[in-house]
Amino acid sequence: MESITKNRQSPDALRAMVARAYGPELAPEGEGWAVELGHGWFNVAYRVTLRDGRDVVLKIAPPPGVEVMSYERGAMAIELAALALIRDRTAVPVPAVDFADTSLELCDAPYFFMPYIDADNLGIIRDGLPAAEVARYWEGIGALNAELNAITGPGFGPLLDPRHATWRAAFTEIVEDVLADGELRGVDIGFGHGFDYGTVRKVFADHADSLDEVAEPRFVEWDLWPSNVMVRDGAIVCVIDHERAIWGDPLFEAGFCGTELAAVGDSDAFLRGYGHPDLTATERVRRRLYGLHLLLVMTIETVYRGHTDPGQYDWARTQLADLMARFGH
Repeated sequence: MESITKNRQSPDALRAMVARAYGPELAPEGEGWAVELGHGWFNVAYRVTLRDGRDVVLKIAPPPGVEVMSYERGAMAIELAALALIRDRTAVPVPAVDFADTSLELCDAPYFFMPYIDADNLGIIRDGLPAAEVARYWEGIGALNAELNAITGPGFGPLLDPRHATWRAAFTEIVEDVLADGELRGVDIGFGHGFDYGTVRKVFADHADSLDEVAEPRFVEWDLWPSNVMVRDGAIVCVIDHERAIWGDPLFEAGFCGTELAAVGDSDAFLRGYGHPDLTATERVRRRLYGLHLLLVMTIETVYRGHTDPGQYDWARTQLADLMARFGH
């Protein structure tokens, strides 16, 4: 996927980063030893073959001169912290971190190396799989997500700064950051559909009391979609991309989206794997608010990432209008 946030580096810079991480004796020579993995939207990632034949992945944060959305600032530090927490507190399979460098000496942004996972990306292959197999994978994702959500935190909000005593305060800040990002860049979120940023703010404010039911901060991955799941021989072998993790409400997780946003898929298999009963009326209100937040992100981020293909923007804005209609707008 193409995005202006991808911080591509020269072969010489990549070789220097490899040498620092694994030693000069393993730095590759010649050509063809670094191949960009093009599926992600935000960071650039390379598959690198070391001189001893091992394959590793190098992930590089966006360049400092590129404006990102508020919640994306410091995303790599969040991912590294999330990986350490998941490895320490769960059995969920995630990549090991071979080496991380935040010095900015060899690159203008932080980067880290991890082993290459020899497996298929579920998001890429799922359209070619039988429906029953896809459902089994969703059940597996649900079970892993439940294990992640069992981790409790000291407060609500950013993973590295859980500064809020309540989920209402944390989620209000999350929403306001996204709306402010959109206003800053003048992103059209649906003026032709009869609502604007003020209308959206009012929807969140009018239903904020549903957030008060959330009493305990839980680790929330938020981005656990099939595209961040690696599978092999019918089993989930790794969960990747953890830079969106926060302390919040487990219902904020991507797997619950389909309960109130049919366009993103059916959540039944996820709920079975998770072990979650049918959502209550209050939970459904919260889930609609979270869907509204997600669609705002998907609409606004297209401008920040410089998308030239309008497909995501058009889809997200259409879904945003439909969900706003369910709130009476």
